[in-house]
Amino acid sequence: MFSLDSAALRVFPALGRTLKILYLFTKSDIKTLLIPVSCFAVASAPLSDISRVPGVVFWTWMHLLQLDVSNQLVGIEEDRYNKPNRPLPAKLITQNNAILLRWLLVPACFALSYWYSAAVLGASAAIALLTVIYNEFGAHAHHWITRNLVNAAGIASYEWGATLVAGADCALLTDVGLCAIYVSCGVIATTIHTQDFKDVEGDKMNNRRTFPIHHPVASRCSVLVAVMGWAVLLIPMWCLGSWFGLPFAGLSLLVSLRFLVLRTRADDEVSYYYWYNLWLSSVHLLPAVWRFREGYVV
Repeated sequence: MFSLDSAALRVFPALGRTLKILYLFTKSDIKTLLIPVSCFAVASAPLSDISRVPGVVFWTWMHLLQLDVSNQLVGIEEDRYNKPNRPLPAKLITQNNAILLRWLLVPACFALSYWYSAAVLGASAAIALLTVIYNEFGAHAHHWITRNLVNAAGIASYEWGATLVAGADCALLTDVGLCAIYVSCGVIATTIHTQDFKDVEGDKMNNRRTFPIHHPVASRCSVLVAVMGWAVLLIPMWCLGSWFGLPFAGLSLLVSLRFLVLRTRADDEVSYYYWYNLWLSSVHLLPAVWRFREGYVV
């Protein structure tokens, strides 16, 4: 005989296991993409209502899940070496089921985006296309310049969609929001190789042509030049003043010096996952600082 209690006992563990697998797919990118993009959207839109924050986070996470499942399907062997706790190398999900999930997420993200506006759907379509280019078409393994540019375009697409979701008009970006996306795209294109220092051994095993592998010294020096260069540009651009500008400059210098001086894999993980992403989130919050100092609401 059917029992509601017995059905619940079967359903809830299965649901919990599924949610755990989905979380594990995206776990490593929560600090590196979900939080920075959500901060960016809230600061740049500007946020029309606090009730929009969960929608911004969920929209971003759904598209992050699409990206991460695709990425991990093409990197199973590498993850066995670098990240064995991910769902595929840990055998929490079969490869066939992961493939099914990967392609079901595309129409799911499209439907979620169209619910907001056609413009948000455009951002979702850009993410889907760039995900295919990066993973299935192999841009992740191409020359580091191509890889960095595709990365920058992809993250800009996340920021475009999330900012629209956060704003009062889901079909139109403000001038400040558009400017912030251009700046973010440039920042990411010139500094995204910071994520590659910690993965040098795995990337060598997969014959990837990353900047740190081809130019181990120049790539670290370039972090100092790029991060400090952006600090010099952004402090006057967003009218930060000394109260906000000096701490931002100090954080920029700290991040730059960590990558230049501390070079073990453990150091690079801390530098990227914590300090670089703290700096990137700070960059993303600068439009909000400008609004606060100048008293603008649009």
